[in-house]
Amino acid sequence: MEKKEYAIEIGGKKLIAEFSDLTLQTNGSVTVRYGNTIVLATAVMSEKEREGIDFFPLVVDYEEKFYASGQILGSRFSRREGKPSDEAILSGRIVDRTIRPLFDSHIRHEVQVVIIVLSVDEDDPSVLAVLAASLALGTSDIPWNGPVSAIRIGKVKNSTTTQENDPIQFEINPSYTYRNHVDFELDMVACGKDTLINMIEVGSREVSNEIITAGLERASQEIEKIQTFQKQIITERGKKKIVIERKELSDNAKRQFEEEFDPRLDAVIFNGKAGKDAIGTLKKEWLEICTESFADEISLADEWFEERVSAILHKEAIEKKRRADGRSLDEIRPLFAQAGNISPILHGSGIFYRGETHVFSVLTLGGPQDAQIIDGAINEEAKRFMHHYNFPPFSTGETGRLGGTNRRMIGHGALAEKALVPVIPPHESFPYTIRLVSETMSSNGSSSMASVCASTLALMDGGVPITRPVAGIASGLMMEQGAKGLRYALLTDIQGPEDHHGDMDFKVAGTRKGITAIQMDVKVSGIPITILSEALTKAATARLTILDVIENTIPQPRSDISPRAPKILSININVDQIGMVIGPNGKMIKSIKEKTGAEIDIEDDGTVFITGREGAAEVARDFIQALTKEYKKGERFTGTVTRLMDFGAFVKIGPNAEGLVHISEIAPFRVERVADMLKIGQEVPVIIKEIDEKKRINLSIKQADPNFIKKTSQ
Repeated sequence: MEKKEYAIEIGGKKLIAEFSDLTLQTNGSVTVRYGNTIVLATAVMSEKEREGIDFFPLVVDYEEKFYASGQILGSRFSRREGKPSDEAILSGRIVDRTIRPLFDSHIRHEVQVVIIVLSVDEDDPSVLAVLAASLALGTSDIPWNGPVSAIRIGKVKNSTTTQENDPIQFEINPSYTYRNHVDFELDMVACGKDTLINMIEVGSREVSNEIITAGLERASQEIEKIQTFQKQIITERGKKKIVIERKELSDNAKRQFEEEFDPRLDAVIFNGKAGKDAIGTLKKEWLEICTESFADEISLADEWFEERVSAILHKEAIEKKRRADGRSLDEIRPLFAQAGNISPILHGSGIFYRGETHVFSVLTLGGPQDAQIIDGAINEEAKRFMHHYNFPPFSTGETGRLGGTNRRMIGHGALAEKALVPVIPPHESFPYTIRLVSETMSSNGSSSMASVCASTLALMDGGVPITRPVAGIASGLMMEQGAKGLRYALLTDIQGPEDHHGDMDFKVAGTRKGITAIQMDVKVSGIPITILSEALTKAATARLTILDVIENTIPQPRSDISPRAPKILSININVDQIGMVIGPNGKMIKSIKEKTGAEIDIEDDGTVFITGREGAAEVARDFIQALTKEYKKGERFTGTVTRLMDFGAFVKIGPNAEGLVHISEIAPFRVERVADMLKIGQEVPVIIKEIDEKKRINLSIKQADPNFIKKTSQ
């Protein structure tokens, strides 16, 4: 094997890139190691163009293998990995969103980047996947405007340093253990190049704009170190790039467009509405003309139309602060919120409108047993809070296939879930499994952030005691670099043409206290941090406006959960009593479930959660409490005689407890034969006389009722 390694220290650990002839047939490949986590990335481009498409055909596949963590797939019926997990899809989306803007969008050759996680330990492979993809593409002959680098930034609450230039203590590439810290409050993945940021993914616990900006600045410092490292490698071993000539629309077609359509574009784009329908109608007219006169240039004519629309939107926004639907740059479209009032069957519901984007979210509550078991190659957990996002074709006025999910739906659902996690009550105080489903009913700009708002309404309507409402907003950007330097316009609440033609989609969710989630995608090589900081400020203002609408609709969570939801009770037992409740081979706990109809979940610390409907939970609770009761001297009971012996009688006083009434404790007078005084099955009053060192219970009838035997013998 021919191989060569390159190394750099990042975050106190060596980052190693190894090139070899292992994947000999690819255009480019590399393995990247950080600690004991290793990923392999390959890049391949097809020799021929793909015909009949109007987009750049890039595919990023991220593969998790169970062998990477030393496991065999857990299913009894299959030992081979199947479809990728949600976590793998989200990691693949991070790579895709980072590398895609650096390709020429006019390329029609298929490009496939495959990332395989070969080994995983304490360090997250998703950041390594970006670096590996960048090096595989950068050293290949595939045309690409890289490299690009990624870093993960973490922070624990109240972590500061004494350094004036770095007052906030950030952790570089925090391990899984660090990220599980009880006070972990910021998890940021940032990607970029040349001091610009081109991809952001943030989950945080209501942190300030200042912390986010400081995190981006710290990330940029580390990114530039890795950029220098990558550029040195690419200079040494990079292949000469294949040149793919861009095809141009003919001069005759351009001339006809300039004469017949350019004069009409302004009125069509800036028609006081979203502009979508009018623009589409004009485009259809243009393509019909091209079908007759320039039949072999249809795809180029399509691109030309979109470029002209984009140029006008950029110019008008930057120079005249003008938007397609007539709003000011910071203006939010009309808002509407509704909590509940759909059906008493639903545990909670919310409807949220922002302009033409309408989302309906539904809450369902279940017991601990309804938690989703994540048994992946990397993550193993019982997930008790879930948010699922659906995007049916009718939401955009189209027809299409229903059912299943795609990467976009998984990504949008995960973003809204991340935004809501910080306000979800802890398991100890609210032991329900919580599932939210957001149905996109109408879409015209950032349905993911509308899902956050609708889901907040559903949670509050369902009586889930969230700490604070969460809202989200998407901001956009029109930017150009020219003779006058960098000029730009930030747009609040993007929709329609702004979403399609803008340079940035910057989604920010949070509470009145701070930010809970961020996701940023761009169509350019990157955005300066100063612009992102300004965008955070504008997003905060918009978020507060939306929170006003939500809180005016429902000021706080309802005091009670839906009567349709199951009831959950919790009790605590001693750890050494867990086996008693479960019983041999689970016999006892199965019996309790069958008799009561309740579900029972026992935690390792002795916490017992009992889930049931219509009194079932109370019955099961009483049974377990009686079963695990710790008896004390002097307690009185009415027990049942179970056995008669020459020396006394055994009396059952609880589901799993009986004691001995010695013959001398049956009556205040001498008893010759126990059988003359008591019968099996007879109910008798008893008092605990003592509990000996072996925890045997000694009972007394005569102390409980001296006249009991005399009364029953009459």
